[in-house]
Amino acid sequence: MTTTTTTTTTTTTTTPIRLLDRADYLHAAAPRLDDVRMLVVGDVMLDRYWFGEVSRISPEAPVPVVRIERREERLGGAANVARNAAALGAHSGLLGVVGADEAGTRVETLLRDSSIHSYLKRDEAISTIIKLRVIGRQQQMVRIDFEDAPTETVLRDKLTQFKALLPDYDVLVFSDYNKGSLVNVAEMIRAARAAGKVVMVDPKGDDFSPYAGASMLTPNKSELRRIVGNWKSEAQLTDKAQALRAELGLDSLLLTRSEEGMSLYTANEVLHVNADAREVYDVSGAGDTVIATMAAMLGAGAALDVALATANRAGGIVVGKLGTATVTRGELFPG
Repeated sequence: MTTTTTTTTTTTTTTPIRLLDRADYLHAAAPRLDDVRMLVVGDVMLDRYWFGEVSRISPEAPVPVVRIERREERLGGAANVARNAAALGAHSGLLGVVGADEAGTRVETLLRDSSIHSYLKRDEAISTIIKLRVIGRQQQMVRIDFEDAPTETVLRDKLTQFKALLPDYDVLVFSDYNKGSLVNVAEMIRAARAAGKVVMVDPKGDDFSPYAGASMLTPNKSELRRIVGNWKSEAQLTDKAQALRAELGLDSLLLTRSEEGMSLYTANEVLHVNADAREVYDVSGAGDTVIATMAAMLGAGAALDVALATANRAGGIVVGKLGTATVTRGELFPG
């Protein structure tokens, strides 16, 4: 595929920076995403939304009273990554842990409805992670979280099952929300890379060393800043990002930068794409859409620049939707 770019510039590290022109990829032909076999592993959640009207302030405290009129349930966390992959047409599987409860059963039903192959472990000792959002006047009023960490026995079983599933999948995505499901992520990454798989990680926490050896990490600005500290210039950011990429032995590091777009750091260059100019309605779940799209594109054999531009476009579409949403293949590749 022939592409055009802006003039290359350099930082103090002499790493070339290539700014992608989004228009060059807007009408790119859709790759064979239905040939991609993607296994998502991580913290599985159920997102519940209660929608209502706000017409008065409570006499008990200075808070709005929301009269609930409608309820929705959606897949959250790692399950939302799998849902995004399935919406693009990829063969999607999900390995994670839920409780032996009503919410866990609901997650299983939603997975089936989205044509996602479930490898969920049911843990009798915990409750399924639930994020309950109350929406009034199209704005989130409050979020209530219910969560427990999985037990050691279930996590050992999950690791064994992961290794058994490896031959069936080409792309592995680890979705870490720091809820305890990925305590064995370092061993999983080593096994996947040894098997020649593409391994992508959405990281969390103060230590990225467990993700060493992955193909790609996808932190946002705040997550990267917790690891490398602040930066005062683009050149300093490039230095810090490239140092972290080299230290962890990553093929690439994708930094999602909100209104600043995305930057992809590799050993040879930095690829940058500006954010889509559109109204931001809700950023929840946007990172799930980005990593699912990037993984699906790479799994289909797309070049890094094409995959980056497509993932950026997917993120721009999904922030215009309420809550944890997905982007379809038709939205990404119109016509």
